[in-house]
Amino acid sequence: MTQTSQETVIGRVTSVFGVKGWLKVFSDTDPKEGILNYRDWTLVLDGKRIPAKLEDGRRQGQGIVVKLKGLDDREVARTYAGAEIRVPTEQLPALPDGEFYWFQLEGLDVFTVEDECLGKVHHLLETGANDVLVVRATAGSIDQRERLIPYLPDQVVMSVDLSGSRMVVDWDPEF
Repeated sequence: MTQTSQETVIGRVTSVFGVKGWLKVFSDTDPKEGILNYRDWTLVLDGKRIPAKLEDGRRQGQGIVVKLKGLDDREVARTYAGAEIRVPTEQLPALPDGEFYWFQLEGLDVFTVEDECLGKVHHLLETGANDVLVVRATAGSIDQRERLIPYLPDQVVMSVDLSGSRMVVDWDPEF
């Protein structure tokens, strides 16, 4: 999930499904069906904001299909393909201490336990075994390398300070 001001992107519309205006969506929530817990969406496409109400939805194969209130036409539904699905950030459930949404980690400065700057968290990757931080160099980092650092709290990620916009990792800069 990525955050934009006071909204968080929880997925995107990928294509149409069937002939009655249903849409296929890619969900950034975990589990994927979590996207169905949010009823009031804002679709953002080419800078336009479209308020939408989720009427129905379900798992379909590996993906999710949804029906939006008032959207009954396949050709109109097709025009929504590519839209980001956003919800107000305050609607996201609170996480237990020490757990973070991906959008909260993106943009944090990353330092080693020796206080060497490795760069900033650009985004995260889901690899199956564990999530991976993609850390890109900044003007203040020790070199200009991009690093892939496993997101393993207490093993590799030693601390996260959201208010200070800083993460400390136990990571050899040579990797």
